[in-house]
Amino acid sequence: MVDETRRTPPVQGPARTGAIARAGERARHLLFIIVLAALVIYGLSRVTIVVVPLLLALILAATISPFVTWLRNHAWPASLATATAFLLLITTFGALVLAIVATTRAEWNSLASKAGERLDELSGWLVNGPLPMDESTLDKLRSTVVDFADSREASDTAMTGLVVLGELATGFVLMAVILFFFLKDGRRIWEFWIRRLRGVKLAKTRITGMQTIAILGGYVRGTAIVAVIDAVLIGAALLILQVPLALPLVVLVFVGAFIPVIGATASGVLAALVALVSNGMVDGVIVAAVILAVNQLEGNLLQPVVMGRTLQVHPLVILLALTCGAVLAGILGAILAVPLTAVAWAIIQVWVPASTPASPQALR
Repeated sequence: MVDETRRTPPVQGPARTGAIARAGERARHLLFIIVLAALVIYGLSRVTIVVVPLLLALILAATISPFVTWLRNHAWPASLATATAFLLLITTFGALVLAIVATTRAEWNSLASKAGERLDELSGWLVNGPLPMDESTLDKLRSTVVDFADSREASDTAMTGLVVLGELATGFVLMAVILFFFLKDGRRIWEFWIRRLRGVKLAKTRITGMQTIAILGGYVRGTAIVAVIDAVLIGAALLILQVPLALPLVVLVFVGAFIPVIGATASGVLAALVALVSNGMVDGVIVAAVILAVNQLEGNLLQPVVMGRTLQVHPLVILLALTCGAVLAGILGAILAVPLTAVAWAIIQVWVPASTPASPQALR
């Protein structure tokens, strides 16, 4: 019997060779992009004292620019609207820093005294507990801690801290200056950079700019709302239990909300630890339970409702971005990593067209 089933003719040699050539060309382009991105990231990591303030200023400008626009729409002059928004932001930040410093200085001695009492209780438990530790071993541990506190390494660590503090002060001043000019002349600066573009490139660049501002502003405003709710709930528990350093811990909880995955957990553990050291086991457990409940509320309700579709990035990508940001620029890098990753993904979607599925004949 003759088989009348039609068979698709095999792909000829030249067609197969052309497909391989196209695949090789795409691989070379991808390799070039990866190498270029690595060089850019490495170069930027060498000048973090400039890059980080610039990125922070851009994010803050995207966040408060709607307020400046609102003031301008209500007949405020452009310069006055910009100066008002800028001064409100700087004044709020300065007042918060002063309040944290004053609270910490007022309550630090009391907390240190209670920490010494808890350390003595822990030492007694280690010596007389179910798994008793030899007192000589405990004395050696204490002497090791004391020796480190008096050692050169501790002094070097203190000097390093002073250097970092100086860099932070420099970065803050630079960020404030850049932020003012972004708020005042942001549109003109953007138009200056894209003035030579025409046609499709100009349209895509404008879309990229609008997407960047929308994502950065939406991310910061949404995260700030979630962070305020977290700080209010946890701060109420700390104040009711009269835990020392409640204000600095509340601020830490607020800042921790801007670091997905690990920020809320780390700040919560520290708050529970302070409650444990200062007030005892019961209050420490209560604070830990409140923090756990707030984190569940944030993850299951607040983040999906408030943030909406601002971050369309897989959690694994967020985790990798956090790691890279922390390695390159420390805690500020971890804070900046997530919104910048979301912006990068949005830019890729604008400039790289979605590939159409191949036909069945092309897959044979």
